[in-house]
Amino acid sequence: MHETIHSNFFKSFLNTRYLPEEDKYICKDAPPKYKLAVIGTGTMGQEHMRVTMMEGRATIHGIYDIVPSVMAVAAAGFEQFFPGQKPVMYKSLEECLNDPAIDGLVIATPNYTHLEVVKEVVKSKKHILLEKPMATTVADAAEIRDLANGYENVFKIGLQYRHKPIYAEAALEALERKAIGDIKTITILEHRLPFLDKVKQWNKFSKYSGGTLVEKCCHYFDLMNLFAGAKPVSVYATGGMAVNFKDFEYNNEKSDILDHAGVMVSYENGVRANFDLVMFAPMFYEEVTLCGDKGRIRAYENEDFLAMRRQATHFELLSGENGVTKISQPCYPGLIQASGHFGSTYYSHKYFVDALDGKPATTATADEGFWSVVVGAAAEESVKTGKIIKISDMI
Repeated sequence: MHETIHSNFFKSFLNTRYLPEEDKYICKDAPPKYKLAVIGTGTMGQEHMRVTMMEGRATIHGIYDIVPSVMAVAAAGFEQFFPGQKPVMYKSLEECLNDPAIDGLVIATPNYTHLEVVKEVVKSKKHILLEKPMATTVADAAEIRDLANGYENVFKIGLQYRHKPIYAEAALEALERKAIGDIKTITILEHRLPFLDKVKQWNKFSKYSGGTLVEKCCHYFDLMNLFAGAKPVSVYATGGMAVNFKDFEYNNEKSDILDHAGVMVSYENGVRANFDLVMFAPMFYEEVTLCGDKGRIRAYENEDFLAMRRQATHFELLSGENGVTKISQPCYPGLIQASGHFGSTYYSHKYFVDALDGKPATTATADEGFWSVVVGAAAEESVKTGKIIKISDMI
């Protein structure tokens, strides 16, 4: 039994307000060790604010967004979730970075702003969690990686899908326990709704987002790279704009993002991976299949909005005569899983704070973030040219 329950998640289930502070032992209130500021307070920024407070070892001290109305909505939502607590609302990025109370920064601004923001943020020498994709081009991602590699404090990338229950369980069995032997093939698919609305609709245009295969799919290419355990050598992709935003215009510009694609990636060690994307399906569905020389793993998560509720996750490890077969439904506690992205943002934060504590942490590094952008950018280029793209030509 823990001597104290540090996590605000567990404390939220317990009524301890009637207790004098001297009578609290396992639920003793401990002040957060770290104060964070969130830069960019749209959907993801607000999700980061919530999970930081849920995790409990850090607190949201302040927020900044270039659009004051967006920041005001985020602050109001924060106070609704956490009564009596109000974040500082900075008037400028400079004011945020110069606040001596801040230990770390979460950057959740639009993709195309990341390099510009990071160049300013590193001057503060504060700890950094940068949302995915780390940049929209390979050149910008390389520049950010160089800044991160020379950085004296923690610098992590918010590729949180590696912390989703199905992928975390697959990594445990395939990479740590070697339950399926040497991985030979990787298949990942995502079928989902279209891109949601953003301020100024920047995610509908490749020049701002990096393209669908960078903006959305860097998560999956990070997973492919992780499971392959090697560097990619070539990428071939096909895709198009079949349904979504075909007639969409903003400021007299037409949307140009892919709404479906198939991507094949070859790795230095001979591993082959393929990815299937559809963004006009009436659900959110992800699936991963790993085949090794001693077994097969298949897992999925599903949210289909039906009145007849089906299981949200499924995991199976088939070993044949090589070992134990397992079938399960991996998940996190309900409140955490409902906090966003099947709970993966919560654990991305947890491991980020672990890194602040000097502990080993599995939140993605800048190098891992860089390679996820490389594969995505190569896939975008392959769709445009119809050619197999050699990674050596991309970097």
